[in-house]
Amino acid sequence: MAGLSLAAAGWNNNLIVYLIQEFNMNSVSAAKVYNMANGCSTIFPILSAVVADSFLGCFSVIWISSFISLLGVLLLTFTAAIDTLRPPKCLDGSNECKNASTFHLTILYAALALAYLGNGGTRFTIGSMGANQFYKPNHQAIFFNWYTFALYTSNVIGSTVLLYIEDNVSWVLGFAICAAFNILGLAIFLSGRRFYRHIETQQESPFMSLARVVAAAIRKYKEPLSLEDEDYCHGMIKQDNDVTRTDLTNPSKFLRFLNRAALMTEEDKQPDRVAAEPWRLCTVQQVEDLKILIKLIPIWTTGLLLCTPLVIQASLAILQALKLDRQLGSNFKIPAGSVMVFTLISTCITITFTDRVLSPLLNRCIRTSLTPLQRVGIGHVLTVLSMALSALVESKRIKLDKSFHQNSVAVPMSVFWLAPQLAISGIGLAFHSPGYVGFYYQEFPGSLKSTSTAMVAVFMGAAFYLGNGVMDLVQRVTGWLPENIDNGRLDNVFWVICVLGALNFVYYLVCASLYKYKNVDQELNDSIDKIDRN
Repeated sequence: MAGLSLAAAGWNNNLIVYLIQEFNMNSVSAAKVYNMANGCSTIFPILSAVVADSFLGCFSVIWISSFISLLGVLLLTFTAAIDTLRPPKCLDGSNECKNASTFHLTILYAALALAYLGNGGTRFTIGSMGANQFYKPNHQAIFFNWYTFALYTSNVIGSTVLLYIEDNVSWVLGFAICAAFNILGLAIFLSGRRFYRHIETQQESPFMSLARVVAAAIRKYKEPLSLEDEDYCHGMIKQDNDVTRTDLTNPSKFLRFLNRAALMTEEDKQPDRVAAEPWRLCTVQQVEDLKILIKLIPIWTTGLLLCTPLVIQASLAILQALKLDRQLGSNFKIPAGSVMVFTLISTCITITFTDRVLSPLLNRCIRTSLTPLQRVGIGHVLTVLSMALSALVESKRIKLDKSFHQNSVAVPMSVFWLAPQLAISGIGLAFHSPGYVGFYYQEFPGSLKSTSTAMVAVFMGAAFYLGNGVMDLVQRVTGWLPENIDNGRLDNVFWVICVLGALNFVYYLVCASLYKYKNVDQELNDSIDKIDRN
């Protein structure tokens, strides 16, 4: 995973600069392409998860996606190496730059599509496969902490060393190294095949079972509901050559309409009725699985609205860095794309601190630990604070720019002014990212474990598109986001997303307070066992 993540960080985190310098895009257009491409990268995991849960399994999806990513990185390397695959470079001091042709953009977008498709297929599927190697929920929670740590540590290396090579040596060498790390990561992953615990895929897609619940409930919408356990289909299991019924419990009262899917009418009370006509009669477990997913929707939407400000902040921070003093010493200039390393480093440090210091301390002092939803809530608060600080720093940059009248030159303000806001954002990520992933993995039905971790990617991907929509709206309605940010008011943009984040936090508190954990009793027992062992 580390090799694949490092490779992705090398070409992804410097994409805006590459589009501006090599494809002659203006800054805002480059930021939009970046957001759109990253949106695709975080939408693709849900497709990979569906394939993994229903057909191929995690292992096959990961190596196939890694190979697809490699093809994309190689094609991206060719765009940097072959002059005919990109427009002529703008001359220094010239206001006339030739735009990329349709041919150039076709090759570029094909490379990005393959690279992002492959990257999206591996990133979260690896998380599911890793968690599958453990049996206990608390061990899985620890794994997700270190999974996130490895992901962001790889990004730190890719966002510093590789970006420096791309900015100061050559784009060709930088992209070629990314391809090499992709190959290395794939080779190491394949070499451990016989040591992995492989989860067998089901005979049918779990999503088909969910669809059957809806169909069966609609077909029997006129049937009166029963209060008797025996009137519901609980399925049959085979134990020691004897066929017995599964646990006899009534369906929950939440969304009682769906309970009709498991209700057995006189016509349904025939042997093997579920297998004979699955679109009319489902088991109670299938009904409850669908209800679980529906109950998770409100909390899922809070993640979407949480990631949107982060997406906007990340893309605008790179544009801010291009206007700030990035000189470090007399000979070294910090790449603009490397400013996100402040976020990555703070995330890694916070994850280590939380796992090694904060969680054991809470266990010893109050015999409990932070629940996934509590961790997410802390992440919400820190994200809002980060947006407010971004607005204040940008206000200072604008004042300095107006004082020195340097619309095309960096203002006398260090790029390290961006560090506090991005660091706070990274601390927030260290709480809400593992929190969301662990929460979904814990609460999702057992047949949808790969899909559970990919749900985080879905709202991250949707946030990239929503972030683009917000930026477009701001451009149309206000003058805050012109092509040259020195002529705009980025501080107002940050204040707007700060207010949106605060409102989303209130919405999150309502959703989290109403949610009841599916395995709350088991979770408490595991937590107490862990305390006793320590």
